[in-house]
Amino acid sequence: MSRTTNTLPDSIYRYLCSVSLREPEVLAELREVTRTFPRASMQLSPEEGQFIGLLVKMIGARKCLEVGVFTGYSSTCIAAAMPPEGRLIACDVSVEWTSIARQYWEKAGVANKIELRLGPGVDILDALLANGHAGTFDFAFIDADKGNYLNYYERALKLVRGGGLIGIDNTLWYGKPADPTVNDPDTEVIREVNRRVHADSRVTMSLVPIGDGLTLALKS
Repeated sequence: MSRTTNTLPDSIYRYLCSVSLREPEVLAELREVTRTFPRASMQLSPEEGQFIGLLVKMIGARKCLEVGVFTGYSSTCIAAAMPPEGRLIACDVSVEWTSIARQYWEKAGVANKIELRLGPGVDILDALLANGHAGTFDFAFIDADKGNYLNYYERALKLVRGGGLIGIDNTLWYGKPADPTVNDPDTEVIREVNRRVHADSRVTMSLVPIGDGLTLALKS
């Protein structure tokens, strides 16, 4: 996650928000609450949240998947963009962070659309596949532990329908993948994810420089 689009100068970012951002009060409040936490940098930027909501509406998504909830900003955006009968399965390992998410899902009036599943993301996705959910999701958003990104991507490809969309967050990773001198494990994983998705003939893809980089992969 990234709290702003980190590739833009401050003046341009402020202008972008002034003519584009339509952030509901409840989401602005959630951002301010999250800002006080030690891991606040994990917060999704508001313009990216709005963009994800737009994508969900554009494809008419009714069944969505999220891997990595944190305090619930992205899940609120996804759920709010779905019709009343829409359902989002939201996966995370943290009771602490998702307890805040639950509060704001209620405040935003979207709690009835969201099913929270706590546990390791790979296990939850494997269980969904085992229980007949392959090819049934319209949209999947991946924003969790970077070491499992490829595992999440491969499972998401099985879970979304043909014509379904996968969003992978942090694929610019603060610019580190572009710097050959940076070789920490998370950066290496993001590099490999970017290489693999770029070469993947199963999808039509684009890396959008919003937030900290959002890769979109449309399943053929």
